[in-house]
Amino acid sequence: MNDIAAANALQPPKKRHRNLAQGVVESITASITGGQLKPGDKLPTESVIMEMHGVSRTVVREAISHLQAAGLVQTKHGIGTFVLEPPSAPLRISADTVRTIGDVLAILELRISLETEAACLAASRRSPAQLAAMGEALQRILDVGSVEADVQFHLLIAQATGNRYFVDILTDLGTHIIPRARVNSAQLAHDDPAHYLEGVNREHENIFRAIERQDPDAAGAAMRTHLSNSRERLRRAQQEVTPANVS
Repeated sequence: MNDIAAANALQPPKKRHRNLAQGVVESITASITGGQLKPGDKLPTESVIMEMHGVSRTVVREAISHLQAAGLVQTKHGIGTFVLEPPSAPLRISADTVRTIGDVLAILELRISLETEAACLAASRRSPAQLAAMGEALQRILDVGSVEADVQFHLLIAQATGNRYFVDILTDLGTHIIPRARVNSAQLAHDDPAHYLEGVNREHENIFRAIERQDPDAAGAAMRTHLSNSRERLRRAQQEVTPANVS
């Protein structure tokens, strides 16, 4: 696309924007999202954009910088600025994408690093109300082996960090991953269910007690032990059935 065609593809400037650079950004962004400017197309020259919008070269360069930061364009020095392919959709982990024992093992590796730090932070930051909610979830785990309570227990720890990103990630992971790892490991590895649950329950209690006494190091260690043990239990199961579908 030549400079004239690229200029024609730009959305016409609307009323004068209070933030001049933002007005240029909105115009070019609209042309990209509307399909007038496609991936690989070259933007008009700075001079053309200046004339179209009645702005200075400084304003145009600021706008291009914003577009670069948003991942919409890339400037090749001495050549020009080009429209990039749209960013791929963010990774989402769902029941459809986690099918095999190997998939769950990979997720457990992620959870070990993520939830170890979450437990450390929760021990330092948890409120009495949050601790009480964790205790209630733990009791349901101990009393009836509730998978839902297991998910809730881990989510409550994430919430106690005060960092919503832990909660966001654990919401994606926990809903699908904890039940699969918890329910099927004993069956697939031919472990005694009572012995299996006794070990899992003790691990949860150790995590809770460390958070209760506000001991970050012990809480992180207890969480790492719990998830590492879950990984090892599942590895033994994988040796029994390879390949296998976890669902």
